[in-house]
Amino acid sequence: MTYEGFETLAIHAGQEADAATGAVAVPIYQTSTYRQDGVGGLRGGYEYTRTGNPTRAALEECVAALEGGVRGLAFASGMAAEDTLLRTIAKPGDHLIIPGDAYGGTFRLVSKVLERWGVAWDAVDLSDPDAVRARVRPETVAIWVETPTNPLLNIADIAALGEVAHASGALLVVDNTFASPYLQRPIRLGADVVVHSTTKYLGGHSDVVGGALVVADPELGERLAFHQNTMGAVAGPFDAWLTLRGIKTLAVRMDRHCANAERVVAELERHPEVSAVLYPGMPEHPGHKTASEQMSGFGGMVSFRLRGGEEAALRVCDRARVFTLAESLGGVESLIEHPGRMTHASTAGSALEVPNDLVRISVGIESADDLVEDLRQALEP
Repeated sequence: MTYEGFETLAIHAGQEADAATGAVAVPIYQTSTYRQDGVGGLRGGYEYTRTGNPTRAALEECVAALEGGVRGLAFASGMAAEDTLLRTIAKPGDHLIIPGDAYGGTFRLVSKVLERWGVAWDAVDLSDPDAVRARVRPETVAIWVETPTNPLLNIADIAALGEVAHASGALLVVDNTFASPYLQRPIRLGADVVVHSTTKYLGGHSDVVGGALVVADPELGERLAFHQNTMGAVAGPFDAWLTLRGIKTLAVRMDRHCANAERVVAELERHPEVSAVLYPGMPEHPGHKTASEQMSGFGGMVSFRLRGGEEAALRVCDRARVFTLAESLGGVESLIEHPGRMTHASTAGSALEVPNDLVRISVGIESADDLVEDLRQALEP
């Protein structure tokens, strides 16, 4: 049967009732190997769990369906997914374009690992397609996009950047972690590959670490699957199961994340201690028009800057009580952090260094009244 509704796909894609028992939840195939019916006689094509596992296969099929791709691949972490992708598509002498405000982990991987391997890169303001076009070289193999970006919440026009990439023969890779497939479908807009840290909104409960890739091209999917198996950083069966369980409620959670974020933004906008609020749902945000066109909601991530500088930012992080001081994002609980000293410390001293007066919050699904009141008390001078 073919499903069309997002919520139906989240619950049923790759997750038919177990043929042997009728179990409606995908079983956790917690095994490393599989009995063969004679040499090479594989049951269902499974021989070893690094190569393939039924629980992981269900997750991969589900994520591919949600993103509208032809193949999904699940990994042990978002960074494992990024590393596998980049080592599949790039070789020494190639060139990458990354966001001028890229996630710290991506920046670290590109600048500290791939650069030593002979891959060149440029960090560019991706909100300006002409600036990106000017930095494309014959050796450019991919334009790497985050939208919204982490942690400055900038917006890139996926369709426009797809045209730039494809005109030069490069791939367009979109990290869709902040938006989730519920709010944004990059492949429909021209992306070749979608990247996820499934730890975040897809898992949604801060109890599992994982990553995923979804591709639009079957041949690229085959290449990635070869490298996934060869490199081995795959999602374990229990991690895949936890992520599948989280995905079932993705739609309803994202609705609440978005609604709560709007309440929080309204409070921050009028607070005298806040100098700027970064959220694409605000009409004055420079990327608001593009976000409105390519997203169905603006998400649960909000950043803001403090008039009192770094000291004030650290004080807010320390005073928050409902917002938990912790890295990561996208869980049901609200989190608060200081990017300059936490998630983006690796960018210190580089052109990608984030402002030291910046606070990033992941707005959870608690009572919006409690979240607003917590921020009020934390912002008291």
